Amino acid sequence: MTGWTEYTLALTIFVASHFLPRIGGLRDRLIGAVGRRLYFSAYGFLSLTLLVWVIVAAGRAPYVELWPQAPWTRWMPNIAMPIATVLVFCGFGLRNPYTLGGKRDAIIDPEKPGFAAVCRHPLFLALALWAGAHLVPNGDLAHVILFGSFAIMAVAAIPAFDAKARRTLGNGAAPYFGATGILSLRPFADKSWRATNARPLAIRTAIGLLIWTAALHLHTLLIGVSPFPA
Repeated sequence: MTGWTEYTLALTIFVASHFLPRIGGLRDRLIGAVGRRLYFSAYGFLSLTLLVWVIVAAGRAPYVELWPQAPWTRWMPNIAMPIATVLVFCGFGLRNPYTLGGKRDAIIDPEKPGFAAVCRHPLFLALALWAGAHLVPNGDLAHVILFGSFAIMAVAAIPAFDAKARRTLGNGAAPYFGATGILSLRPFADKSWRATNARPLAIRTAIGLLIWTAALHLHTLLIGVSPFPA
């Protein structure tokens, strides 16, 4: 496939994979057939594979420059990605059923919100940081469509999931939103919160930074572009 064909196909299939399972209760039937854990493991692997394809296809698409890349713009992903990676590792398994990557069967306790006190939508925020930071140095049309779309979808998902939480929780919505935040550093000043969460948070942060370091040094090999300013 040449030109825009592969990129259009990859992007279409990626978007369709996120909407088609919700049509006609298909996702619920698949979960009932294979179980929640197997379904989401397979779906996560499929989504990651398609995402890699979309990124690779964007690099193969015709280059149509919208703005030039200045050397300083490569610092944007290098600054944002450590934060995004830590948010991802702190967000998986979050005891918050009203966000991406949260435990669906969890009941969030406003008295013990865990990492949700810092960020109740860490994966969406990480996605927005990844996309927004990569948009700055990638001013060609294919990558602007790619990163711009992901940034918009991630930012738009936050109020959509919050609205769902309000509808579901009813009178319990106020304590939930009072105990959690979009991005807040206040919990770190709370001694009782630190006593409960400091150790697991430190472990996840260390893992996230190790993964980011590895990804940074493998970026040229895997993506074909150096992340370091020339």
